[in-house]
Amino acid sequence: MNKKHAFPALLLVAALVWAGFSWAPADDPEPEPAVTEATAEAVTWNLDPFHSEVTFFVRYLGLSRVTGVFHDFDVELTADPDDLNSLETTATVQVGSIDTRVEDRDDHLRSPDFFDAESFPEMTFVSSEVRNIDGSSFTLVGDLTIKDVTREVEFDAELLGTAVGMQGNERAAFTATTVIDRMDYGVSWNELTDAGGIIVGHDVTITLDLQMLKAEE
Repeated sequence: MNKKHAFPALLLVAALVWAGFSWAPADDPEPEPAVTEATAEAVTWNLDPFHSEVTFFVRYLGLSRVTGVFHDFDVELTADPDDLNSLETTATVQVGSIDTRVEDRDDHLRSPDFFDAESFPEMTFVSSEVRNIDGSSFTLVGDLTIKDVTREVEFDAELLGTAVGMQGNERAAFTATTVIDRMDYGVSWNELTDAGGIIVGHDVTITLDLQMLKAEE
């Protein structure tokens, strides 16, 4: 090499080494990102029926709300409260346990005009997916079956928190609400008033307020 050009070349090499420069062919693969194992572990939670309820309301004459509860229900749930994607649940409600505080109305609701509780004693919900997690709020998607009709519904749900109860057992509280059109499920009885309005509204708002007990290992 010409001495005239050797010194600048040596300076360039020294600068590259000092800067920590290294060259690799352009087609070399990018280094794989580090893989970390998920720490979330779903556990079983059992219903505390004494601190839980299933309620609903429907409009009467398009004005006031008629509210009711189902006294007999069960919920099976698995979840890691730190990872709401892990949540899976099944809920079963005994239709005959409906209570709107008016005996004649409850008997009518159990009849074939509405739930037909003798032929279809249970309504069920089976979750299929968790979406739109935002902090402790999320959308719970699943199949709701009433009578012989199954349709996908979305509950606006929230994990209200966890706590240790008086007996030292771990608890988790959830709330979930959805609105369905009862006509979609064949709960379709209605009559018109003299003015032409419907007596019972089509939209029914269903809310579950649940307190769950962590199962013992």
